[in-house]
Amino acid sequence: MDSLISAAARALAAGDALQALKHVALRDDPSALALRGIAMAQLGEHARARDLLRRAARTFGPQDTLARARCIVAEAEVALAMRDFGASPRALANARDALEARGDHANALQARLIAARQCLLLGRLKEASAGLAPVDVDSLPPLLRAVASLTWAELALRTLKIPAAQAALARAEAAAGRAGVPALQAEVVEARAALDRPAARRWVAGQWQPLRLHEVAALTDSGSLVVDACRHGLRAGAAWIPLARRPILFLLLRTLGEAWPAAVDRESLIARVFRMLRHDETHRARLRVEIGRLRALVTAHAGIEATAHGFVLVPRHDREVVVLAPPIDGDQGELVALLADGTAWSTSALALALSASQRTVQRSLAELELAGRVRAVGQTRARRWLAPPLIGFTTILLLPAAQPFG
Repeated sequence: MDSLISAAARALAAGDALQALKHVALRDDPSALALRGIAMAQLGEHARARDLLRRAARTFGPQDTLARARCIVAEAEVALAMRDFGASPRALANARDALEARGDHANALQARLIAARQCLLLGRLKEASAGLAPVDVDSLPPLLRAVASLTWAELALRTLKIPAAQAALARAEAAAGRAGVPALQAEVVEARAALDRPAARRWVAGQWQPLRLHEVAALTDSGSLVVDACRHGLRAGAAWIPLARRPILFLLLRTLGEAWPAAVDRESLIARVFRMLRHDETHRARLRVEIGRLRALVTAHAGIEATAHGFVLVPRHDREVVVLAPPIDGDQGELVALLADGTAWSTSALALALSASQRTVQRSLAELELAGRVRAVGQTRARRWLAPPLIGFTTILLLPAAQPFG
């Protein structure tokens, strides 16, 4: 391997992209193209980086399996930074297998972490967990340990496992400090800050009380009957009844939950749920039908009893009723809350959950996207909307650090 390629690889491993470019900026051999691509990625020029890495992979040829696999992994990480998920996951998996077979375990692990982070960003939490399961975080070098721990922290935050998230962030903080990578250290600080921000509100004595993530997790684990207006459903211990696609039933449940332990009169229910200030016997009949449907869904966890003037929610087993709502009011707050668990939603599904028109939801999503509070993947009818990651993954291209190209 020539001295300039080695010097460029050492500079990239130390995070000095400009020094690396000084060594290989005027060269077009495949090793130089690959290192130039990684340098451009570290400088934030992702489109140019992807072009260079693709050229390098083509130029290496079939005989250079190891170098081609490293280029594919680097390109996948650039795509991750660009939030471009159009590539087939099979290419990254094949590259990981090739690296493992040839003893490049550090870059194979990097490929595994990229795949897990892609799953997290797409809301595929089970796939992300399965991808991370074989990773022994404690045995990794500091840089990889920090990235792996941040990925575990993101997964734990998405599933409201706060102690696990805190432990993962502590490991990430220690590893990032030993690695000496400012971007990783900044990510840990930002992730810790997310734990202290309001994540929801609780209805208490006629007022909304802000809650942080650990307080939300404690409520959901308390065994209370939780009417969750963030995700539009009912939680009772480990049981979860989703109602996002049945907005009338959820609004009925929420109205009864906010009034608990008191009853709600029929006129108030009709006015709020059906949005009718004036009503007749047909609306009362429809209310009875919807109450019957809701009663059948929640019967294992709560009863809905008729009173002289309305209905009252009666939880089983002397449970307390808790109503959770998004941290901010309005449709935009509900949109952000619905997306908060990482699930990908279509515009039509969001419109159904919010009882709003698709056009109204599209306008709100466009505003939230400009503000960086939601993101879209796919195009036209295949477009899906997700929340931004709780932790802002930094692109850490490790290929030169593990083993230089060539």
